[in-house]
Amino acid sequence: MTHVSLQYPIFGPDIQCPHCRQTVSALTLTDTYLCPRHGAFEADPHTGELVHLQSGRHWRLWKGEWYRQHTHPDGIRFEIHEALDRLYTQGFRATRVIIASRYRELICTYLERTTPWSKGGELLRPRLYGLPVEFGPDPEKDPQWDVINFSLEKEPGMPTHSPYSPFFE
Repeated sequence: MTHVSLQYPIFGPDIQCPHCRQTVSALTLTDTYLCPRHGAFEADPHTGELVHLQSGRHWRLWKGEWYRQHTHPDGIRFEIHEALDRLYTQGFRATRVIIASRYRELICTYLERTTPWSKGGELLRPRLYGLPVEFGPDPEKDPQWDVINFSLEKEPGMPTHSPYSPFFE
């Protein structure tokens, strides 16, 4: 008799769709999950990735959250930009972006380079959207960086209706 867990893909009998977050069921005896809105996702037991069959986009799971694995610099840049917008609407501002080291070659040509005045232009500091950029540690030292794409350091932002704002009435 076949064990029940062998009837489902590697992520179990159901998952949350990476697009719409609704619970979607696995098709038994396959490696596929089927979202009524977004179509089929195939679980790859060798890589631990979930692949959207229509678009070819890949996701990996970390602590219950799906993280898209980017193959083009615009994808990661867009994701960072969206996160910055969300942070701003929550009343925070980012002070630094830490990007997974696996994206270093992919995104390096898109980073702004500035020189600190005090060093006489010797050191270039990469920036993205005006924020200092660092690359995450080796995934062998910190396994989350093999899955997550970036992290934003934040601090409380200015209130939107400040008496110091020229638009305050």
